[in-house]
Order: sequence, then structure tokens, then C-alpha cells
Amino acid sequence: MTASAELDEAGFAELTGKIARERAFGCGNYKERCLRRRIAVRMRARGVHRFSDYAALLDRDAVEYERLLDTLTINVTKLFRNWTTFDAVATTVVPILLEGFKRPINVWSAGCSSGEEPYSLAILFHRHAAERGESVDGSQVHVLGSDIDRASLDAARGGRYAEAAFADTPPDIRRTYFSARPPFEVAPEIRPLVSFERRDLIVDPPPRGMHLIACRNVLIYFDRSTQETLFQRFHDALAPGGFLVLGKVETLLGPTRSLFSAVDPRERIFRRR
Repeated sequence: MTASAELDEAGFAELTGKIARERAFGCGNYKERCLRRRIAVRMRARGVHRFSDYAALLDRDAVEYERLLDTLTINVTKLFRNWTTFDAVATTVVPILLEGFKRPINVWSAGCSSGEEPYSLAILFHRHAAERGESVDGSQVHVLGSDIDRASLDAARGGRYAEAAFADTPPDIRRTYFSARPPFEVAPEIRPLVSFERRDLIVDPPPRGMHLIACRNVLIYFDRSTQETLFQRFHDALAPGGFLVLGKVETLLGPTRSLFSAVDPRERIFRRR
């Protein structure tokens, strides 16, 4: 390793340590390659070339600090993102939970960003009940959306989305559950089913008694040890027979595979044993 590379390593370690101390963001649990790439995005945007200089910039620019954290937490999603997964949840998971479990049904969207996933899940439950001539409210189905990013959670509570958010949304669902004109708002009957809170997957204990946990396209950014820890936490958070839904490029690893049965391997739907 060259002297410049050693300095780079030291600067990176000092910067990530600073972020962890000052903003309680667990940099050590994330894959280093992902962290470096995202930090580099902000450094290029500000014309900074050394980690030490960027650390100094963060000390004097609170706005840049928030932009960095937003970049690190990856807030990119859509309503019903990867529709085939939501369709599988609608046909396989929702009927089992609504028809075979005592209510309320508790759902957790872990790493929900700006709220697209929890609203999408709530709609699936509402739609299934409506097709059976029933109705559900917040006392019967509760979807908790959690994220580490406060700005994303504020946007989620607003429940308003741009046209681009509907790229994967079936037309009939859009007509039924969103306003016809911009800003496109979630229907009033869906809002009582959903709540949001700030929650750090690494630091905060998981909510208990969940019947469905969706954590999609989040775990890929953590190292393997952290993934294993989170799988164990999800298992402990689920009620017996509860379901876990992962992203398409994620899968169960190591000993935690024995804690779940595969329901739909293609769509990454598992069930607690």
C-alpha cells in the first residue's frame, strides 16, 4: 500500500468515525464499498478531494451533513415496486393473515423511505377485504413504516407522490386509492391503517408481534454479520407463522435459514417456523 493510500484509509476511518459519533449512523455495519461510493458522490458535488477536507466541511455546513445522510440512507423507491412481489403477497400472504389470524394484523415496513411501501401494503389488505364485502380500519390492520431518515418520514406522513412513483402501480389500484390530480394523494381510507416512526434497524429493538415484515433492498448494503443479526431480529419480531418479504437480490444466510420456510423463493417470501 502506498503512503497516499494509507492516508486515504486513515482519512476514511476518521470521517466514518465522525459520522457515527455525531449522527449515530452505524457506518461500521455497512459495506465499505457502498459507503465510499456514496460519500464520493457528495465530495464530488462539493469539489472536495480529501476525506479530511470533507470532514471539515461538515463541521461548518449543517445542510451538507443532512445531504450526506440522505445519500447514505438511499431513499429511492416507488409504489408497488416490483409488482410481481406485491401480487404474490396479495394472493398468498394477505388472505392467510386476514382470514386465519386474530386481528389486529401487524405489518412492519422496515426501511420505508418516503412511505411508498407501507401505503402499498395497506392497500393490499384494504382491497382484499373490500373484495370480500368487508372493511378494515386501523384497529384491524396496522402498517408501521420505519426509517432512519427524518426527512423521508416527514414526506411519508404527507402521503403525496409524483407521477414517477406510479410506474409499477396497476391502473385500477391507482384509480381507487389515489387522487386523480396532482399532488397525487393516498386515499383517506388508507391513511388510518399506516403510521410512521424513526427507527434504526441496528440500534433500536424491533417491534414485536408482527405478522408480516417487509424489508426489501435494504439488507444488501449491510455486511454479512449485520445481515445475520437482522434476520434473527426479524424472526424474533414475527408472531408464529408470520411472513418475511425480502428484496429480489436478497436471501437468507447462514444459520438463520433454518428459522424460516420458503413460501415463494422467486419473490423472496418466507415464513417463520
